[in-house]
Amino acid sequence: MSFVTRALSVAAAAVLVTSLAAAPAQAIEISPPGANDWSCKPTAEHPYPVILVPGTFESMEKNWSTLSPYLKSAGYCVFALNYGETNGVYATAPVAESAQELAPFVDAVRAATGAKKVDLVGHSQGGMMPRYYMGFLGGAKYVRQLIGIAPSSHGTEGVIVPPPGFVQDPDFTGLGCAACADQQAGSAFMQELNSIGDTVAGPSYTVISTVYDEVVIPYNSQFLNGPARQVTNITIQDKCPADVFEHDQTPNDPVVHQIVGHALGKVSGPADPAYQPACF
Repeated sequence: MSFVTRALSVAAAAVLVTSLAAAPAQAIEISPPGANDWSCKPTAEHPYPVILVPGTFESMEKNWSTLSPYLKSAGYCVFALNYGETNGVYATAPVAESAQELAPFVDAVRAATGAKKVDLVGHSQGGMMPRYYMGFLGGAKYVRQLIGIAPSSHGTEGVIVPPPGFVQDPDFTGLGCAACADQQAGSAFMQELNSIGDTVAGPSYTVISTVYDEVVIPYNSQFLNGPARQVTNITIQDKCPADVFEHDQTPNDPVVHQIVGHALGKVSGPADPAYQPACF
């Protein structure tokens, strides 16, 4: 990216975060179908509870409306959370602060289920923020694997904007989005996050990306560096060339569902890079 292009991108982001329309101040906590049954106990077949972590501007209800019931029907104990609320809009607070909200949620899931570790599945910021929890807040010992769906692993050279349908009322006050600034490529937060490397000892990592990502760009900046025994990076179109799912809708992609299910089903390590989902 040229200096001029980057300057324009940063300027656009600055305008965006001061002018975005915010949702009502009283955000409503609604779990996606199949999630947050606190009486659920993991089975021998699926011994690790799954925690779904939504992306910027997203609620757990919207972000996981299809993947949550998919995993629940497969026999997993599924949990999801909202985090990082600013003026009633989720996942917009500083990312490091949001990671501090993930930590007690993981502890609560472990306590309720009796599991020593959990599996984390996150979209966009939700696929990146847990790395701060694992690398800087001592969470690595509680996570078996992290599956990132279009994660902002190294930030984006583009501008993070709300998904279609986000703005409900033009009269809402402007929203500041610290998480948007944190997720710009080269930000102070991104430099800190990746100063210890892309991975930490212990957890496995699977990244699922689409070439049609228009939010976290370039799309391959989402990939993580690490040994094959610990990290698998998957481009959806390498598996299903006709798949045109973009950033916002990747959690609803049936191909992504299959890859997530495959990764969660591994006894150890990340997804098998040779795994082939059925294409739709």
